[in-house]
Amino acid sequence: MSKSATFDKRRPFTAGAIIWQLAQVFWVGGLWVLHLGVLPALGHFGLAPVLIEDVGAQIATLLVGFCAFCVVMQGLVLIRAEGFAALWRDMRGQLLSVALLDAALYGAVTSWAMNPLRMQLFCYLALALLGLALVVQPVPGRARKARL
Repeated sequence: MSKSATFDKRRPFTAGAIIWQLAQVFWVGGLWVLHLGVLPALGHFGLAPVLIEDVGAQIATLLVGFCAFCVVMQGLVLIRAEGFAALWRDMRGQLLSVALLDAALYGAVTSWAMNPLRMQLFCYLALALLGLALVVQPVPGRARKARL
């Protein structure tokens, strides 16, 4: 027996729980690594600030689209595990819904605004914070029932 947090012989992980965690790692981790790791590293290597800004904007747009895909996948896992009503009754569903709306707002602002940098940054950081709030929520189907 392993002492790992993911090892539980009585309740093994289902495919939905694995998809939930992988999607969460990819989109939440990707947002934070880009903003706190990749872009500062490019600046440290001595690239021109305009080049870093352009690379960051291009990658961020693609990453937010990928985040929207991962959020939809997590929503489907939540619906499968908890039912359709969990999208508005459960905290995880509410966070996923707001994250999807935030990603849509990011795309809309990118498409029609003349100078969208501040609104894009706000949407990007709001999406990252929503992801962090989602990380502390239990995986659907794996929540421990309170014992009386």
